[in-house]
Amino acid sequence: MSYAIGIDIGGTKTAIGLVSADGEVRAKVSLPTDQTVAPDIMVDRMAAAIQDILAAQGVHQAELIGIGVGAPGPLNTKEGKIAEPPNLRSWWNFPVVASLARYFSLQIRLENDATAAALAEKWLGAAKDAEHFVFVTISTGIGAGIYSHGKLITGASGNAGDVGHFVVDPSAGTCVCGQKGCWEYVASGTAVARQASALLSREVSSKEAFDLAAAGHTSIQELVAKVFENIGVGCVTLINTFDPEKLVIGGGVSQVGAPMFEAVREYVSKYALNPSGRQTPIVPAALHQDAGLIGAAALVHIPY
Repeated sequence: MSYAIGIDIGGTKTAIGLVSADGEVRAKVSLPTDQTVAPDIMVDRMAAAIQDILAAQGVHQAELIGIGVGAPGPLNTKEGKIAEPPNLRSWWNFPVVASLARYFSLQIRLENDATAAALAEKWLGAAKDAEHFVFVTISTGIGAGIYSHGKLITGASGNAGDVGHFVVDPSAGTCVCGQKGCWEYVASGTAVARQASALLSREVSSKEAFDLAAAGHTSIQELVAKVFENIGVGCVTLINTFDPEKLVIGGGVSQVGAPMFEAVREYVSKYALNPSGRQTPIVPAALHQDAGLIGAAALVHIPY
């Protein structure tokens, strides 16, 4: 049996797992992403965690075919660097691949976390039957992985899929990137929480906002309806741009379930340009809890 290590680096935690060639997560651990220490020290901790996993599972390093790393963008995958992710400021321009190579003489592949998740959905999830699809994750921000003509579309530096920064509504306010009215500024979980908090004059999480809408709170219902419409706007843009046979939506906001999917499908059915595009299947992601680990490991297990 051959194995890959998947590493999913996030702003608050880093998940590490041992994933078999058939996609089974044999063991996993989560480490706090400690931004008070140098990134090299975090990599030291990752390497120690990997060695602990291998020892506990009785797996020799010779049985590993590589390490896959999913990380928030922007990245520079050609140079194996984390470039300038807003939630990992202390990691800017950090050569994560070279740092891991201090410990492991294996292939190490780095891609955007949404790109890695798209590959996981192709391998084991909701896109197994698709050769042209876009995976969209809607949570703290919005990102996408693009799979077309049987392969991932990663771009010149690994940053294809930064769709959260499509401009949807310039009147809405200024995004963290400096543009006005980006898709994630008006349609992410963060956007829901920000707007609901302003409406209610107190701190409101996105989950609470969706719960209030479901319970019939009128102004929050109107907010959520507008958010769902804005998700639809972005999905129409993706359909018009990439002509996918399927859209797969994951991330925390997708957990709202049927109300969101029904609203987005209705919007797309009206406004996608191509008649066939109006019928594009829009489905939930199949991989949830371990999607980041599996996606990172897929970078090693699956040709892309």
